[in-house]
Amino acid sequence: MPIRKDFPAILSKYSETPIFTQDTVPAKLTSVHDTKPGVWGKLVVIEGELDYIVPGPPPARQRITPSNYGVIEPAVPHRVELNGPVRFKVEFYRDKAGESSGQ
Repeated sequence: MPIRKDFPAILSKYSETPIFTQDTVPAKLTSVHDTKPGVWGKLVVIEGELDYIVPGPPPARQRITPSNYGVIEPAVPHRVELNGPVRFKVEFYRDKAGESSGQ
């Protein structure tokens, strides 16, 4: 599955994590996990860089830096891999009407 580069227009932000560093990142984020159906994530790097990895098949990897962000699709298994010092957060989005959209 290729990594999506943008969000459907019908989504709105409803939550976000604290800012994590290489020292405070929860182990769950570096292990394969997913979001609930209907929940999208936006992986935002403030400083440094990390890799957003979808194990697939087929596997996919995207380098996330302060100049771009990662789109985490609902219920798609993924993980992050840190590449040295980093500060990042995950923002959570869902359909403005409260329903999911896979488009």
